[in-house]
This record gives sequence, structure tokens and C-alpha cells, in this order.
Amino acid sequence: MDLNRIDLNLLVSLDVLLAERNVTHAARRLSLSQPALSAQLRQLRELFRDPLLLPAARGMTPTARALELQGPLREMLATLSSLVAERQPFDPGTASDTFRIATTDSIQAVVCVPLIARLRSLAPGVRVALLPVAEARLAEQMGSGEVDLALVTPQAMPPSLKSRALYDETFLCLLRQGHPAAAQPLTLDTFCDLDHVLTSPAGGGFSGVVDEVLARLGRRRRVVVSINSFLLAQELVGESDLVCTVPSRLARRWSDKLNVMAPPCEVDAFSIHMGWHPRAHSDPAQRWLRDQVAEAAVGIAGRSAS
Repeated sequence: MDLNRIDLNLLVSLDVLLAERNVTHAARRLSLSQPALSAQLRQLRELFRDPLLLPAARGMTPTARALELQGPLREMLATLSSLVAERQPFDPGTASDTFRIATTDSIQAVVCVPLIARLRSLAPGVRVALLPVAEARLAEQMGSGEVDLALVTPQAMPPSLKSRALYDETFLCLLRQGHPAAAQPLTLDTFCDLDHVLTSPAGGGFSGVVDEVLARLGRRRRVVVSINSFLLAQELVGESDLVCTVPSRLARRWSDKLNVMAPPCEVDAFSIHMGWHPRAHSDPAQRWLRDQVAEAAVGIAGRSAS
């Protein structure tokens, strides 16, 4: 392929076409007429020697070659945009950036609530979008700029990202106020006899880290409800005799509504890390955001230790 033939505008149009999969919608986003964008699509097909997008019942369907191009193309355009952008010092007092953070609902409650309070005070003009973690697409989302930060465990962190540890976490058990089992410390027998709620972020799971620990001890518990939201756990536990084992910082947030108790066996601790794309490593706004997340995490660790 002759690089001198490549018009950068064509690649920008291809990125939008692959995202929208509809010429009319893509033309609107690009502020082009539909005939002009159709003409660009013909040029792109000649350039890549592939149809790229095929007519479908609704919109257009990308070819295998188009899908192969989509991720690298978005990353390349994002990198190029960063290269040519005028580098200005970040002023939080006048900034109007939108920051996108992917994390679980438990980390949203524990980290993002104090983080957003900080941002509202220091940078009232910025906006924050909290997004669910799509592990299979996280590296692609970070590369394309769809996501700025990921707050996840090291196991969920794509190796292509830069990262730093934020805090370590353990587990505690939640039971409703007045629950018969809350009158004394939980024993292993009592714990296994109770009916449990399990939080499975992917949804539908009935076995987790607690079950792995119990299996090593030759014991089992009864998981009768599986949910994909930690925040739903407090409602279920508060209205039943179910018990739920959740991250300790989240459990302590509900200590005025529920009994918070230590599990009867040692459940492996885990850590939460912050990840970002190498392209954003030196970006002033992104560096400032990472500093604010780190400061919020320090406050969390301090409250947990007190």
C-alpha cells in the first residue's frame, strides 16, 4: 500500500463508519453529506481492497477485514490526536474535561463517591462517566480513549496498561439486624448452615472465592441467590435471613443498617489497582485525575485503619 495515497480524513471516516455501521448516522457525526461519505467509503474499499461494510437489514455489517482494522485504527487515531494536540498545563479550576472510569459497583461506592466529591470541589467544570468493566474489551477501550481509567484487580488488568496499586481489601459478612446468627461470632458450622447471597460480577455464578476456601477445608455453603451487583446485597440481606460476604470497605459503609461480622475462615485478601493507557501517561489532565484517585484511595485506607 502506498502511504502517499492515504488521506487521514478517510481513516477518520472509516473509524466512525465502523462505530455507527450506518452511513446516514456516520455522516451526521462527521458533518458530511451522505453522498460525500458514500464516496469516501468507495475510496476506502479501493484502498483496502475489501468491501469493509456490507448492506444489512438494519444498517451495515462489517467484514472480517473491517473488524480486524477497527481496534488498531481507533488506537492509532487516538495516538495521533494526542501527538498533535497543543499541550497546555491542566487548570482544574477552568477545566471542562470528561473523564471516563471503568470499575465495579462496589469500587464506585467506595472510591468514586469520595473522588467525585473531590472533583466537584477542585474542578467543578469537569464531568465523570462511571462505566461497567468489560474485561474482554478493556484493553481496546483504553487504547481508543473510550475509557480513561480502570479500577480493577490485577487479574482483570490488561498487561498493555500502566498501573499502580491503590489499596488492599479483605472480606466481611453482612447479616440483617436482629438475625439470630448475629448474637455471637460466626462459627464455621453456623456459616455453612446459613443461606447465602453471592455477588458474581459476570452474573449467574454460584461459586466464588469463599467457596474455594471452604473446599480446602472440606466444607460447603448453600448459595441460594446469585446477583451481579454488590449494592443489591444490602437490600436482600436487610429483608431476609440471608448472609452475604462482601469487600470490607463496602460492608463498613452499611454498619449502621446491618450487622457486619468477620467470616469464620480466612478468605484471601485482594488488591485494587488503577490502570491507564501508556498514551495517556504524560497527559496533564490524566495525570491530575490519577493523582485525585490516589488521594481518594489514601483517604479510604486511612478511614479503614481508624
